[in-house]
Amino acid sequence: MSGKFRGYDIHEVNGAWYFSDTNEKVESTWHKRACGHCNLPNTAEGHDGCLGTLPNIMNACCGHGVISDSYVQFSDGYCVYGEGAIMVQGKLKQQHSDM
Repeated sequence: MSGKFRGYDIHEVNGAWYFSDTNEKVESTWHKRACGHCNLPNTAEGHDGCLGTLPNIMNACCGHGVISDSYVQFSDGYCVYGEGAIMVQGKLKQQHSDM
């Protein structure tokens, strides 16, 4: 079985997932790898490098090249997904850079 994780091709062997380019286990190395789409490393806080720390956001994901995987979860628990999340992320990044 194969798939994608954070912009990288992955494959399954005996119930464990591995990055196809390095053959490293996903579960033990994913946090050390830059985004497979934009190639930016995670921030020191563990956020997607292209997003950084977004104001008033509990969780967010850029989707790593898959728009439908993008999301924004606000502090009140409300979530936006896909294209809507990409738009919200852009606005929040712009607001944050204007401060």
